[in-house]
Amino acid sequence: MTITIAPHPLRIRSNTPAWVSMCAFVFIAASACPTSAQPQKDPKSTAACPAAAETDHRHLQGRWRAELAATGSAPATTALLQLGPHPELAQSVRGSVQRGGATAQVSGDVDDGDLTLEESNNGTNISATWIGRVVDGSCGKEIRGTWNNAHPTPTAPSAPFVLRKQAGWQ
Repeated sequence: MTITIAPHPLRIRSNTPAWVSMCAFVFIAASACPTSAQPQKDPKSTAACPAAAETDHRHLQGRWRAELAATGSAPATTALLQLGPHPELAQSVRGSVQRGGATAQVSGDVDDGDLTLEESNNGTNISATWIGRVVDGSCGKEIRGTWNNAHPTPTAPSAPFVLRKQAGWQ
């Protein structure tokens, strides 16, 4: 049995100056180091602070606290909305709203900073709408508008609202 041993890969040939081989080795090693690439910024991206017009369905996802103003004989009230991706409409959200011990379904979207949410107490018929505008400078975390009851009553009339995104649900 004969065993042949290959020459050592870093062995410097005797007819090449040692410093030339060492420089070549250093340059080869340096060129093999990984580099990082930075992605180009997309104006419609989920940037840290989108302008009102750049706010999209992704910015709506999460937990929101709604403050509905007192109107007529109806007192001021608060509600919690939980929004996530809509399973059937790619650019929309769907979720729930909890207010006064009751839960309703909501779905909608935001387009060019304008919010439209439809609320349903029974999952079939629209019982109310949330029509609002993302506040400029709020980084997509505050929306102001009007909650409109589909069947207004003295105890449930239309009411101005302020939606604020809750911390921890960015």
